Order: sequence, then C-alpha cells, then structure tokens
Amino acid sequence: MAPVPISQIKVGHIDDVQELRKSIPAAIPERFIRDMAERPTLTMETLLSSTDIPVIDFSQLLKGKTDELQRELSKLAASCEEWGFFQVINHGIDLGLLESIEKAAMDFFMLPLEEKQKYAMAPGTIQGYGQAFVFSEDQKLDWCNMFALGLEPHFIRNPKLWPTKPAEFSDALEVYSREIRELCQNMLRYIAMSLGLNEDAFENMFGEAVQAVRMNYYPPCSRPDLVLGLSPHSDGSALTVLQQGRDGSVGLQILRHNTWVPVRPIPNAFVINIGDTIEVLTNGKYKSVEHRAVTHKEKDRLSIVTFYAPSYEIELGPMPEFLDENNPCKYRRYNHGEYSRHYVTSKLEGKKTLDFAKIHTNSSS
Repeated sequence: MAPVPISQIKVGHIDDVQELRKSIPAAIPERFIRDMAERPTLTMETLLSSTDIPVIDFSQLLKGKTDELQRELSKLAASCEEWGFFQVINHGIDLGLLESIEKAAMDFFMLPLEEKQKYAMAPGTIQGYGQAFVFSEDQKLDWCNMFALGLEPHFIRNPKLWPTKPAEFSDALEVYSREIRELCQNMLRYIAMSLGLNEDAFENMFGEAVQAVRMNYYPPCSRPDLVLGLSPHSDGSALTVLQQGRDGSVGLQILRHNTWVPVRPIPNAFVINIGDTIEVLTNGKYKSVEHRAVTHKEKDRLSIVTFYAPSYEIELGPMPEFLDENNPCKYRRYNHGEYSRHYVTSKLEGKKTLDFAKIHTNSSS
C-alpha cells in the first residue's frame, strides 16, 4: 500500500460490475471475458472440504502449555511449509465486531454509485473505490468492486477517502483494525517459533508495520465460467488475514499442485496466508501461494482482507538461519518500500512480482 505518484495512466472505460448487474444482468463486456487458458473450470468443482485446509486453533497457541503449544506449532509449521494458507479458529476476536465490520462494508457497497464515486480510486493508485492494478486500456478486468484504505502508520492514510456513509463505517474499521493488528503480531510470533527463531524475530525486524485493508464485493455473474473475480496473484505482505462474508459463495481458490482448490470458509474463522515477505525472509522455506477469486451465477460474495507488512524503510533479504551449503541464497536484499512500489504498479499476474527479488541461477550471488 505504498503511496504511488499518480501518472498519466490510460485505463479506458471501466464498467462498475454492480451497475452492470442491475441494468443488463446478462451482459459480460469483452474486457471481463478471460482468454481460454485463464477461465475457471466450474463444471468439475474440486471436492475438497474446509477440513482439508489446515486449521490452527489459536487458543491452543495462547495457552502456552508445552504439549498443546508444541502440537499446534507443528501444525502451523506444516501449514506454512506445505500450503501457505490456513484457517484460524478460536482467535478471540469478538464475533459482534466481525458482524459489524461486515455490515459496514456491505452497506458501503450498497450505496448509490454517485456516493461511492466520491471516493474513487485514481489511476495508478490502490486506495479508494474502484478497480486496482489496472494499467492499460486493453487489460482484462476483474468481476469485482473494491474499496481499499491504508491504515497504519497514519501517514499512509488518505482522509479524503474515508467515507462518511455509512455513519458507523470509520469507527467499526478502527476497532476492527486494532484487533486484526494484534492477531497479526501474535501470529508472527508463533510463526517465528515454528521456525525455531526467537518469538520477537519478525517484530524486531519490521519496525512500524504497515497495515492496509481491502474490501471486495463480487456480484453474481451470469457467466461465471468466462470471468474471474480476482486475478491470480500472491500477496506482497508478510501476512494476509481474510474474513469472508457469511452466506456468500465459495470464491477463494488456491493453486496447489497445479490445481485450483476452493477454500470453503469455516464460520467465524479467518483465512490467513503467507505473503512474499515471509517467503523471502525464510529463503523459500515458507512460500507465498498464488490464489484467485471466482464468481457465482446466483450468489454474491463479500471479503474483507487485511495486509500486514514491514515498514517501508526496512531492508529485507533471506535470514542467515535459512542459508547453508544446501540452501543457497535465493533472493537479493532490497528495500521494502521499493518492493511495495513495484508490487502496486504491476498488474496481478501470479507470482511474477516476486521476480523483483529473485536471484537467478545464471547470475552471480
């Protein structure tokens, strides 16, 4: 969520998908129709239940009793190493708060278009309402409306983009963000412990961590086989925390063994995934994983996504603990602010943005 200077980017006409759905529900403009290779295969939905996605019981980590803690840390290590994604239950965040932020987000998306456009996302930036990561007039668009805000530290906030309607939006977001920030800090402690590191290893390294939120609304789509709700990508963060709206469609899919696997949400759980930052710091031991969102013919879907990352001033690279003669350095050292600018000025395209940091085998290291 690094601030990006607004340049003369021409993005062409971008239809608002909610308005499309209202006015001509069967129409799918050409810019939303994916090439054959990118289209989701919805006729043979992978039969993988939520119990197959790793589930971490946060209360077992918090107890600190040796047996329970070690068992859960082992599960966490396997989740990060083998999946890059896991669901967190018993996280201790008040369920009423989850309901209130979901209601505030949905109420915002249901506002008239002219009201939402007061907070329009300018081309080349990623805060505000609209479609992010669009940099050309012929780029394919996602079947999604987004509303994104920088949260911490305060200098990344753009107060003009914080909505006055619904009235409870800002207060709900402030409380929610504090709770999610604490969850991220705790999860990073346990991830450090699962790696055999000091529990404060990441916190000490990150400085004043950057936090941002993006709310995604996916209206129903008459041809879900032709479009994507969100293009495949990995996250540039250290951790990403996803809250999925109740009663929505199953939309999140992760790429596992070259197959797109749907993640079925457990009620009141968070889905957490490893971002590029942790992949770099662990020299690829814990990997960020490509994921995407698909749409549904009849059901809509809301997701609230929090990104947690190091300060922009921090220099990052693989930690010495993960380098030896069998594990040569795979990533160069870089400034995290520089990487963030690179990430937000690139279209979502798998894990391509991580090439920024990779040391290629034909180059000296």
